[in-house]
Amino acid sequence: MKLIIAIVHDDDAAELMNALNRENYGVTRMCSSGGFLRAGNTTLLCGVEEERLDGALAIIEKSSRGRKHTISPATFNATAGAPGDVPTYPMEITVGGATVFVLEVEKFLKF
Repeated sequence: MKLIIAIVHDDDAAELMNALNRENYGVTRMCSSGGFLRAGNTTLLCGVEEERLDGALAIIEKSSRGRKHTISPATFNATAGAPGDVPTYPMEITVGGATVFVLEVEKFLKF
């Protein structure tokens, strides 16, 4: 058995959970925040049998799309570390997508 940990943008979470549920994947949702923009993320936990892993990963990839977003210097100032690293002009970045970890599950119990 495998445990998928998928960190996705809040805007993609509901659609992704629905897509996984339609294919009979159980999923648990946890709220989380990103470190760079301090933006809302959702962390999904999904336990799957090894033979269903590729199907779940395909759904995650399809439902988690990156998109361009422009941030202002004021937004960047609130989230950046060192003052010298802050741009003085709007910057276009990519948000969304998914960061996915797949872990081996030693034991699975359901009570």
